[in-house]
Amino acid sequence: MRNLLVALLCTLAGPALATGLDIQVAGEGANGTVHVELLDDVAPGHVQRIAELAREGAYDDVVFHRVIDGFMAQTGDVEFGKFGMDMRRAGTGGSTRPDLKAEFSDVPFDRGAVGMARSANPDSANSQFFIMFAPAPHLNGQYTVVGRVTKGMDVVDAIKRGSGRNGEVTGQPDRMVKVSVTD
Repeated sequence: MRNLLVALLCTLAGPALATGLDIQVAGEGANGTVHVELLDDVAPGHVQRIAELAREGAYDDVVFHRVIDGFMAQTGDVEFGKFGMDMRRAGTGGSTRPDLKAEFSDVPFDRGAVGMARSANPDSANSQFFIMFAPAPHLNGQYTVVGRVTKGMDVVDAIKRGSGRNGEVTGQPDRMVKVSVTD
């Protein structure tokens, strides 16, 4: 009886938070799988959003639209960033869900850190995220860290770079073919 009660309470508590993501990347530069450990204890609201979008397949075929050598690779525009769309709008959209309140922490933006992209408003993160190529201490406490790459950093390093100061990727950008939640 006790085991039944525990199982029922766990079911009623809602879906378990994700522990990670497997991101299959393909393109002119990168090909392979990146595993991200999600930090639900650091940014539970942001992790929940990423997991929901991944489970729905919203991140599948979304491009890396902004990639700055020595800094980061940005992706996750589920509205305007799908492979094959007009890339001039990639990076300007989000999801149909409301923006998220910032969950800043003392977790540093080191190589392999995954952070949520946002506008000038700290509470404007939605679906876009970025992966760090190198440490960026100026982002610490200014952006929400949601995870860290634990496998496949070589794949991240191979993502096709953008040009110019904003890192806009021209031509055919690399993309997340499939994003899966690992529980």
